[in-house]
Amino acid sequence: MREISLDRLRTLVAIAERGSFAEAARALHLAAPTVSLHIAELEARIGAPLLSRKRAQVRPTAIGEALVARARRLLADAEQALDDIQRQVEGLEGRVRLGASTGAIAHLLPQALEALRRDHPAIDVQVAVLTSQETLSRLGDGTLDIGLVALPQPPVAGLVIKPWRRDPVMAFVPAHWQCPARITPEWLAAQPLILNDATTRLSRLTSEWFATRGHRPVPRIELNYNDAIKSLVAAGYGAALLPNEATTPVPDNRVVMRPLRPALWRRLGIAHRAGHVERATQHVLDVLWDLRVA
Repeated sequence: MREISLDRLRTLVAIAERGSFAEAARALHLAAPTVSLHIAELEARIGAPLLSRKRAQVRPTAIGEALVARARRLLADAEQALDDIQRQVEGLEGRVRLGASTGAIAHLLPQALEALRRDHPAIDVQVAVLTSQETLSRLGDGTLDIGLVALPQPPVAGLVIKPWRRDPVMAFVPAHWQCPARITPEWLAAQPLILNDATTRLSRLTSEWFATRGHRPVPRIELNYNDAIKSLVAAGYGAALLPNEATTPVPDNRVVMRPLRPALWRRLGIAHRAGHVERATQHVLDVLWDLRVA
């Protein structure tokens, strides 16, 4: 026997605590020969006697006492490990790895995390700021559990991608500008612009929106951080096109929002691996799903 099994150690501890092979066998629901075999195997592995018998009382030897002390710690650690894993299986605690863009992280994700903390405080959500393609790739290789991704996306083998939100894209304009009630590509293309960088789906959406009227404006700056874009709009640096979630705080009073003509929508989906979903991951999916907008 090259390894020492926990069962053999449990038998040794039971004998040390009860002072009897027979009592240990009854406590462990084992046959007496099995208890004797466990001790014989341990002593063969250690190469020294572990128990001594004096006046019908079984006691550990000095080496046996040292092994019993270590065995108690090992058995307690093993029991704790099983309890911890069982809590994860039951969804009482666990780690969930989530990927999302800065836009989703800024306002939508905090709402979900607040609800999760209230109902499932022992679930730890680890967030990575990623593009949609990076998120889908990491879901596929198993290093993420949930992704918030821009739609549409082509089907991906092994992944489930469900529509989650449909939020209007609005024009964010410095309040001191004179602007129409509805913003058209013609009007906005003539203004200084702050737009999302070319790596984002929103950049492609806005480019297509301008292109419907034959415009290809060059922005003053491109960013991938919506709150920074809003701050620049508030400073009068330019106008921007950004999604407006219904629960997003009212922007700075130096900024006005205007609807677009034609209307433009930012669509998001929730992605996860197909098949079995761990309970902790399902709890996170549930609180995210409560924020859905058709």
